[in-house]
Amino acid sequence: MGNSGLRAHLETAEKTGAFQLRGKNVSEFPEDLLRLHRKLRSVDLSENKLTSLPASVAQLKMLKILYVNQNRLGSLPQELCQLSKLEALYAADNRLTAMPARLGSLKALRTICLPGNSLTTFPLGLASLPSLDMLDLSRNHIQVVPDGVADLQTVELNLNQNQISRLSPELARCPRLKVLRLEENCLELAALPSDLLMTSTVSLLALDGNLFEMKQLRQLDGFEQVLSCWKERAYAFQKALYICFYSFYCTFQKKKIILHDLTQKSFFDGSQ
Repeated sequence: MGNSGLRAHLETAEKTGAFQLRGKNVSEFPEDLLRLHRKLRSVDLSENKLTSLPASVAQLKMLKILYVNQNRLGSLPQELCQLSKLEALYAADNRLTAMPARLGSLKALRTICLPGNSLTTFPLGLASLPSLDMLDLSRNHIQVVPDGVADLQTVELNLNQNQISRLSPELARCPRLKVLRLEENCLELAALPSDLLMTSTVSLLALDGNLFEMKQLRQLDGFEQVLSCWKERAYAFQKALYICFYSFYCTFQKKKIILHDLTQKSFFDGSQ
């Protein structure tokens, strides 16, 4: 794209703290971004032709969200691990085969979305992230969820459409895991750890499209006990969601009342 077009995007980013350059056939990282290193909170370079990110990306010290979906990235630079404020990394549909060794040092990371890459091993280095809520590794080539996964802190783990045939029993010990997606893999029924069904914190387990039929799961000895455990977990999870929603609703209502007092109108109620 031309210099004038890039300049317009930079001027907007300087005002908003968000830089977006999607679908512009860009093949090189725009180094002019670095001039805004004190202001940028979000960078979106999705749907381009980037084959790499430069080491200089480490200068974006205030960056919280990075989108590099649908590029041609074969790796991410180790310098990315210096972005201590990074909260979300979106790098779907690239050519990534591994993650930076020190990515687990980014304690603020809450969301990592890497579907549609070429990962063949589960990135155990991410187990040290204390605030992780979502880890999406779907549509890769992972074959095993290995030992060492017990410390993984994520709330949701998406492993759909991989080649997984073995699950470590340690998966059942992930302390915050509520949603586990394993659809369209290579799992035999015997590969499911019993503790994952009986004692884990998981309340939503998606297993369709593996090497067994769901009716076989229902025919397992002790399935009624498993079902009872799952009903209790699902109820607890729904209750937590309700409490969260109710808290938000009460906060919203309080703000609504305050706004009404200030304006003597209730915009939210539609009155004029």
